[in-house]
This record gives sequence, C-alpha cells and structure tokens, in this order.
Amino acid sequence: MELNLNKPIATVAFLGDSITEGCGASKPENGFVGVIAREWSDIRVLNYGIGGTRIARSEYPGAKPKYDQCFLDRVDGIDPDADVIVVFGGTNDFGHGNGKLGTPSDGPESEYTFYGALRSLCLRLIRRYPTKRIVLMTPLHRRSENTTTNEIGLPCHPLRDYVRAIKEVAAEFSLPVLDLFATAGIQPMIEEQRAAFCPDGLHPNDAGARRLADRVIAFLGTL
Repeated sequence: MELNLNKPIATVAFLGDSITEGCGASKPENGFVGVIAREWSDIRVLNYGIGGTRIARSEYPGAKPKYDQCFLDRVDGIDPDADVIVVFGGTNDFGHGNGKLGTPSDGPESEYTFYGALRSLCLRLIRRYPTKRIVLMTPLHRRSENTTTNEIGLPCHPLRDYVRAIKEVAAEFSLPVLDLFATAGIQPMIEEQRAAFCPDGLHPNDAGARRLADRVIAFLGTL
C-alpha cells in the first residue's frame, strides 16, 4: 500500500513511547514503525520512540531517568525536513505519570498537566513545521484502563479521559487524529484478542504491530 499525501513526501517521523519504539514485538524492526518502513521502502521513516516516556513533564524524577524525556523536550531533535510528523503518546501519562490530567482550560504554559503539555507540544510542532502535516494518535486500549490509581500509586483519570483530551486539543489546532482507542481493533480486555495481539495487555506483538501498522497506513493515506 502506498502513502498518498499529495507527493512529494520524503520523510515521515514518529514521536512516541515504547509502542513506537517496538517494545512487545519479537524485535524492534517488527514494531509498527518498522512494518511501515518496509511497506514504504521509497520513503524515509524515522522512529523517535523512547519507552516509558510521557507527553507531560514530570513533577519529580520518575522510576527511570529515561522516562522523564518528555515529548516536549524531543521536538527539536526531530528531523527538520520531516514532511509528516506523527505523535503517539498518552498511555504512560495515564499509566505512571506523576503529573495530572489537568483541565480543558489549561494553557500551554501548564506543561506539568496533560492538557497543558499537549497544547504546548502542538504549538511547538506547528511552529517548527508550519507547512507540514502533523498527526496525533490516541492511545490503544490496555488492561486496567479504567483504574483511578496508576502504577505508582497516584490518583489518575481513566484512560478514556486522556483519549478525549487528545481529540479536544487536536481539534483546537485543526490537527487530524487517528483514534486508535476506537478503531485499532485491539482490545486486550478480551482474552482472545490479548493472546493474539498484545499478550502483556499493552504492547503489540508482531501480529498486533502488523494490525496497527495497517491502520496507520490507511489513515495517513486519507490525508
């Protein structure tokens, strides 16, 4: 399947966390970005995924230093010539973030809340790439997504609230959203699908990465 984004498109960059990095697949190249890179052999596909990272800034150091490399601080490291930038995050803000979801009124200066950091991220990307295509993707479903206490024992909102925030903020900036929460076809709370696509309840295996890659390819082809 070809990428059809009103050529010429030379470079697509993916900014994300462990799922973007390829965690869960048999090897990183079999993660969804690796699958896309093989499908689009004539396009340079760049992977800026770092496992455990979040969109919002940390209020204090996390369990591992690399987790605190928030998306905001990595924007300037993305290839300046990227034609398409895809942002895939939020699941770690829910899972082990020490910031807060915040409120829809949080401005871009509120980088320690998810709403505020997401606004700041969108602004940074638009200002760096004012004429390029910027796409946001919502988190996938995951086990325990309805919990109100996260992995580090802090109160949190259900994952669906982070999904809602991404869609709200993206609409504010007129950025397209691929709602993987609604359309990826991966629901780990169903035992058979968890076994088939994401045995650990979150990270896609090779089959899950293939399914995710197909969904991303199809969506980008509509832009």
